[in-house]
Amino acid sequence: MFLNKLQKDNPRLIEAICRLHQSGQLLPDSYVVDLEQFRRNAAAIKEAADARGIRLYFMLKQLGRNPALAAELVKMGYEGAVVVDFKEAQVMMRHHIPISNVGHLVQTPEAMLEQVVAYGPEVVTVFTEEKARSVDRAARKAGKVQKLLIRVFDDQDMIYSGQTAGVSLGELPEFLGRLRDCTSIRPAGVTSFPCYLYQEEVGDIAPTPNLQTVLRAAEIMRTCGYEPEIVNTPSATCVRTLELMSRLGGNCGEPGHGFTATTPAHAVMDLPEKSCVAYVSEISHNFDGRAYCYGGGHYRRSHLAGALVGREADSLRCMQVTPPSLESIDYHFGLAEPCQVGETVIMAFRYQIFVTRSDLVLLEGVSEGCPRIVGVYDSLGNEKMPSDRL
Repeated sequence: MFLNKLQKDNPRLIEAICRLHQSGQLLPDSYVVDLEQFRRNAAAIKEAADARGIRLYFMLKQLGRNPALAAELVKMGYEGAVVVDFKEAQVMMRHHIPISNVGHLVQTPEAMLEQVVAYGPEVVTVFTEEKARSVDRAARKAGKVQKLLIRVFDDQDMIYSGQTAGVSLGELPEFLGRLRDCTSIRPAGVTSFPCYLYQEEVGDIAPTPNLQTVLRAAEIMRTCGYEPEIVNTPSATCVRTLELMSRLGGNCGEPGHGFTATTPAHAVMDLPEKSCVAYVSEISHNFDGRAYCYGGGHYRRSHLAGALVGREADSLRCMQVTPPSLESIDYHFGLAEPCQVGETVIMAFRYQIFVTRSDLVLLEGVSEGCPRIVGVYDSLGNEKMPSDRL
């Protein structure tokens, strides 16, 4: 469905990719971003948030922790980044990008706390009393009071494998009480993940049980004498989610896939944000009646299904794609029928560039039909020198 959306929303991006790849300027295993449409999407999300008094922390790990995109968002008035882990914090600090929330899904290691706290994040998310006390020590050394977000959970909540953590609602009052002797931290809010998701049974973005947990945790904070100024309710943040958030709860979102119209909702709903990212590959070889293109960008929850193949935008063929099995390295993707070596392959699917070995390529001039590459980065946000690009 994402490929259909790309064809409908942004045919000029498809034209640009064919031209740049066939002219030798664009290598396979690249994610290509139409910067103009990215900005339009980001502007729509910010306008919707501002109108409802909802704060936004931008999330860019899915776009390879890209500092150039981060700088674009800061220029547009976004407060700062939510960094999913400490390595993303390092990228943002290296490029002087404001950090709004650190520790979102991965706690900051002890050895980095002093550096991170001194850098000046608005909030540090903590899962445990031990980490809260470590933040307190780091803040005391920096001569500041650091605001905390507390990640909370309840028994019915949705927690993804690999992300199990948090303070239970039943333990929250005692947890807050034990932190009263920490004078260099201040609990300022609560968070959980995911609080909103696209749900097929309702055909729309809807709250998860985690939302009620966060709202109840905010009330517990009030009864304990703390004002929960930040009620952080992330996942699937886009214009549609912000409309729901204003009615159902939460005052802080974290747009990520919303910037590129690649939340699950965007695959099946007509939403304000439009497609601006595509994955580019190239036919490598044919074997046993099938073609194979270069891989490197596979994400196991991508829902990859189809590709456009050819050399010219007006003569692309659509065919089925078979990614490698999950236990295998994605050296190649299989295609349903033989193709000519060197043909362009364009795909659109759910992606997480920071867990791949792909490049991120930024384009200007797509809508005018004069595309030009303005930056090439690796999957961890490092800019590649022109001599390294080809």
